[in-house]
Amino acid sequence: MQIDSKLILITLLVKLGVAAAVSSSLARSNTFKRLLLTEDRSPRETAGLLAFICIPLTLGVWVRVMVPNFLAADISLETTILLGILVGPVSAMVGGTALAIPALLHHEYLALPVNLAVAGIAGMFGRFASDEEVWSFSPMIDLSIYHWVTRNLRRPHLDRQILLLLLISGMQFGTSVVASFYSRRFFGLYSNSLPVELAICACAPVVVGIPLKIWNAIRIEQKLEEQGRLLLEARLDALQRQINPHFLFNTLNSISSLVRSEPELAREMVVKLANILRVLLKNREAFVPFSEELAFTDDYLDIEVVRFGPKLNVVKEIAPETLHIVVPGMLLQPLIENSIKHGLEPRISGGTVTLRSSITGDGMLRVEVEDDGVGIAPERNDPAVVSGLVRPGMGIGIRNVRERMAVLYGELATVSINSRPGRGTKVTLLMPILESGAETWIQAGKEALGAASDLLDDAVRVMRGSR
Repeated sequence: MQIDSKLILITLLVKLGVAAAVSSSLARSNTFKRLLLTEDRSPRETAGLLAFICIPLTLGVWVRVMVPNFLAADISLETTILLGILVGPVSAMVGGTALAIPALLHHEYLALPVNLAVAGIAGMFGRFASDEEVWSFSPMIDLSIYHWVTRNLRRPHLDRQILLLLLISGMQFGTSVVASFYSRRFFGLYSNSLPVELAICACAPVVVGIPLKIWNAIRIEQKLEEQGRLLLEARLDALQRQINPHFLFNTLNSISSLVRSEPELAREMVVKLANILRVLLKNREAFVPFSEELAFTDDYLDIEVVRFGPKLNVVKEIAPETLHIVVPGMLLQPLIENSIKHGLEPRISGGTVTLRSSITGDGMLRVEVEDDGVGIAPERNDPAVVSGLVRPGMGIGIRNVRERMAVLYGELATVSINSRPGRGTKVTLLMPILESGAETWIQAGKEALGAASDLLDDAVRVMRGSR
C-alpha cells in the first residue's frame, strides 16, 4: 500500500527520535553498558545484550502492527543492521528473528527472511571492519561525505565509513523494493517520489548511527576512566622506580660532589631534580603536548648525563611539526629508563640514547627510543622474549606503556620492539594524531548526546502537532 509522502517524512523524523530515546534509555543501565562494552562476551552475555536491545524494539514492531499510522515505532531493519555490526551475523539473526515475530503474526511472511539476509550482510561487514571504524560511524552523513571528499582529493579511495553508509542505504533501498512489490507480505517504507525515496534511504544510516554515537560516548568515558587508573599506576610506578633511594642517593651524591668544584652545575641539577619531583607528584592530564613530555624527559636525561659522564650520549631527532601533537602523559620516560638501565649500563663503554619523532605518510605519529647497548638476549624457553615483546627485567614500565596505548587508541596504535643482541634495541610507537587532549573526546560524546536529545525533542513536537 502506497503511503502518503507527507506521512513518510513525518515518520522518518519520528524514527530518529525513537532511536535516540531507546538508545539513551539503554545507556542509563549499568548492566547494559557492561554487556555492550565487554570485548569477549559469553553466550549468556550475548543473549542478555540481545534481550536489552530487542525487547523494547520488538514491542515497537507490535505497536506499528496494532496502531494504524504509527509507523515510526518499527525500526527493526535498522536494529538488525546495528546488531549485525556489533555482535556478528549469527547473534544478529537471532535478534532479527525476534524482531520479526509481531510481523509474522500479522501475516507479513517476508519479514523473517529479509531480517535474516540483512543480519548476515551487516554481520559480515562487522567482522571485516575494526571496532574503531564501527564505533566512529557518524549519523551526520553530510559531514561524513564532506570529510571523505576532503581526505581523498589527491588519492580517492573508498574507506569503510563510507562503505558502511552506502551498505545501509543499499539495504534500505532493497527492502523498499521488496515492500513495493509485496506490500501485503512485507512492511517497509517506500515511495514513487524520488526525493522521498532518497530521504528514506538516507534516514536509515542516521537511525543506525545515533545509537552508535550515544553508546560510543559511554565507551569513551570508560576508556578515560581506565586511562586515569593506568595513569595513576604509572605515576606510582615512576615514584617507586625512579624516585627510589638508589636514584636519589646517586643524584644527591653527584650534586654534593659538584657543589665545590662546579657550583653552577650543582644548582642546575637541584633545579632539574625538583622539576622531576614536581611533575611526578602533581595531577597530570591524560594527554599532554609532546613538547611538554619532552621537557620532562630532558630533565631526567640531563641528570643521567651528569651521573654517567661521557659514557652517556643523547641524540634528539625531533620533527618540529610533532611538538604540538598531544600524547599520553608519562609515555617516554619508562622507555628511556629501560634503554639506560638495561641497554647501556651493562656496557662498559656506555653508549647513546636516540629520541626520534616524525609524521608518517599515512598521517600517524611515530616516536622512537633507540639505544646502541647490549640488546636483548633471546631466551628460547620464553616466546614473549624471543618475539621482542618484553625484555627480562623490564617490569611494569613497558607493560604499562603498551596497555595504555591499547586502551587509548585500540587497534589504531602499535608498540613494537626491535632488538639485536650486542647492537642495541629500538622501541617504536605509532599512534593517531590528536590536535587536542582528551577533552576533545569528551566533547564529542557530549555533542552526540546533545544531538540525540535535540532529535527526541523535535520528534515529540511533531507528534504533538500531528494531534
